Amino acid sequence: MSSIGADASALPDEEILRAQAYGLLAGLLSRAPDADALTALAAIEGAAIEGDGSALGAAYAALGAAARAATPRGVAEEFDALFIGVGGGELTPFGSYYRTGFLHEKPLAELRGDMARLGIERAEGIAESEDHVAALCEMMAGLITGDFDAPADLDEQRAFFGRHIEPWAPRFFADLEGSPTARFYRAVGTLGRRFMDVEGQAFALAV
Repeated sequence: MSSIGADASALPDEEILRAQAYGLLAGLLSRAPDADALTALAAIEGAAIEGDGSALGAAYAALGAAARAATPRGVAEEFDALFIGVGGGELTPFGSYYRTGFLHEKPLAELRGDMARLGIERAEGIAESEDHVAALCEMMAGLITGDFDAPADLDEQRAFFGRHIEPWAPRFFADLEGSPTARFYRAVGTLGRRFMDVEGQAFALAV
C-alpha cells in the first residue's frame, strides 16, 4: 500500500503501540524476517513488556523466544511452506478466501471501495490482492497514524476493522497458531490472535 505520510508524533502512546503491533504483523506476514529482523525480534524479551502479565504480553515474549531459536534459512523455508509453496501454501491468507472459499470475491470489492474512499492506494509491484492479511494490517496501522491522510477517528477505525478484519483474521491467526508446519510462525499466530482479541474487545467497549 502506498501512503501520503503524516506526523504521528502527537498520538497517544497507546495508539502508537497499536500501530506498531499492526506494522509488526504486516511485516512478518508479507515476507520472512531476515537475520537483522530476527535479531531485533529476539531483543523483545523483557524490553517493551517488562512486568506485563497479560496474555498479549506473554505472546510478545513468546515471539522473542521463537526468534532466538530460529535461523533465517529455517524461517524462510517455513514461510514458503505456509504461504507460497508449489501450487499454494498450507494457508491462504486472504479475506475473500476465508469468508467465501474463493479468491477475488465480494469482500475484496468492498475493501477496494473503502480504500478509494479513504485515500489508500495499492502499491506498485505487489502481486497479492489487497485483502491479504499483511496488507490489511498495514492499512490499519496507517489509519491509526494518519499515513493516508489525517489519523482516522475511532469510529472509522472500528468500521474498517469490523468490515474487513474481524470477520476472518482471528480464524486465520488461530489456523496459523495450530499449523503443524509452523514453528516460528506459531508464535506469530498466537500474537496475532491475541492482538485481534484485544482490538475487538476495545472497539466493543468504546461504542
